[in-house]
Amino acid sequence: MVEAVQGAGVVVTGAGGGIGAALARRFAAEGARVVVNDLDGDRAKAVAEEIGGIALPGDASAVVGEARTALGGTVDVYCANAGVAFGGELHEQLDETGWTASWDVNVMAHVRAAHALLPDWLERGSGRFVSTVSAAGLLTMIGAAPYSVTKHGAYAFAEYLSLTYRHRGIKVHAICPQGVRTDMLNATGSAGDLVLKPTAVEPDDVAEALFQGIAEDRFLILPHPEVAEYYRTRAAEPDRWLGNMNHIQQKWEEMR
Repeated sequence: MVEAVQGAGVVVTGAGGGIGAALARRFAAEGARVVVNDLDGDRAKAVAEEIGGIALPGDASAVVGEARTALGGTVDVYCANAGVAFGGELHEQLDETGWTASWDVNVMAHVRAAHALLPDWLERGSGRFVSTVSAAGLLTMIGAAPYSVTKHGAYAFAEYLSLTYRHRGIKVHAICPQGVRTDMLNATGSAGDLVLKPTAVEPDDVAEALFQGIAEDRFLILPHPEVAEYYRTRAAEPDRWLGNMNHIQQKWEEMR
C-alpha cells in the first residue's frame, strides 16, 4: 500500500475504460475515495459501482467543483486522464475540428482543472496532479499530428506545474506510455499496428508504473522503459532520431 494515497480524495477523468479505469481501480484498492468521471455515463457508473466509488459523468473540464463536494470538500489527487486521438496527414486534409478538440481535451482540460485546484492546494500545501500524456508527448507518433502536438503541450504543462509549485507541496506525475491495449490503440489503424501494438502493455501495467513512481516521488513515469533511451537520442542526436522515424514513416506508407 502507498501511504500517500490512503484515504485520499481522488478524481480520475476518462475513467470509463482503458487506462482511466485501471487507475480508478488501483487508487480504490490502495484505500482512496475515487470519483469516476467519463463522458459516457453508463461506463462511469459501472466502474464506480465496481470499486465503491462515485460516478460523475460529464465534461472533464468542469468536474472539479462537483467532485470536491462529492468528496467532502477536498480533492487530494487529480488524474487528468481523458484524451482524444485524431490522426491524419497534413497534405491530405486539414481537419481543424480535430485540432480544436485535441487542444481542448488534451491540453486545456488540464489547464482548467489545475486552475480550479491550485488555490486550495497552495493554501494547504499539498496536492497531486497526474497527467496521462503519452510517449508521443516526448517523441512523436507517425500519422497523428494533432495527437502528437497536443500531447507535447500536455507534457509541457505538467513540467510547468512541477517546476513552479513543487516547493509549495504540489506533486506532479507525467505518465508517458507507448502502446496500451485500449480502445484508443485499436482505433490507430495501421500506424498503431506498426509502431505500438508489438510492445503494447495492459492498462494495469500503467497503473502499476504510476504507483511505483508515486512511491519513489518521480515526475516522469515510463511504463515502457525504452522510451528513456529514445528521448535521450532525440535530444542529443535529433537528425539521427528524425531519420529513424522517417524510415518508419516510409514503411508505414508502403503498408497503406
